Amino acid sequence: MKILMVLTSHDQLGDTGKKTGFWLEEFAAPYYVFKDAGAEITLASPKGGQPPLDPSSDTDDAQTPATGRFKKDDDAQKALANTDVLSTVDASGFDAVFYPGGHGPLWDLSQDADSIKLIETVVASDRPLGAVCHAPAIFQNTKGTDGKSLVAGRKVTGFTNTEEEAVGLTDVVPFLVEDMLKANGGIYHKGDDWASYVVMDGKLVTGQNPASSEEAAEKLLTLI
Repeated sequence: MKILMVLTSHDQLGDTGKKTGFWLEEFAAPYYVFKDAGAEITLASPKGGQPPLDPSSDTDDAQTPATGRFKKDDDAQKALANTDVLSTVDASGFDAVFYPGGHGPLWDLSQDADSIKLIETVVASDRPLGAVCHAPAIFQNTKGTDGKSLVAGRKVTGFTNTEEEAVGLTDVVPFLVEDMLKANGGIYHKGDDWASYVVMDGKLVTGQNPASSEEAAEKLLTLI
């Protein structure tokens, strides 16, 4: 079982002068769900190498058992520091693909041609694809085989407008995940803010927020 995890390479939080990137829990929790299931994991990002970590996800109050495990795992840290360049990755070699969130994907993975091609290839071949929190930003520009938005008519979730408002970034982000999914024809569902909530539609798995990371990964595994 081979799983590809795709992380952001974007580290600037709009024009605030602050840093962003991927959210640690949204990487660590799925990584260990997959690893403990015996998966062979490949990590990739648009620029390759070490993806930027959102500093807000590394504060004391953001730590979880999975992030604690990662901090003691030299092999996982080495793998993360050496992600493959996304353009060199052959999608055909994987049983499933998973995108962790963080605000970074709103800027790069939503627009990245290699990511768009990868997603469209995976979905067209009916393989499982997962995205959590802000990572459903990857569906802004992806198309299905019918030429329509990939999420049109599909049940999806992602970071809610009210969650974005709560972290004070509504006017900083290039778009709101909830609004974009709806605008693209997605059948948007959400649970309580900050609680785990995962939606499955065929082989497509989306999670609402950081708390949804582990459940999203577990549900992706059931589809392989």
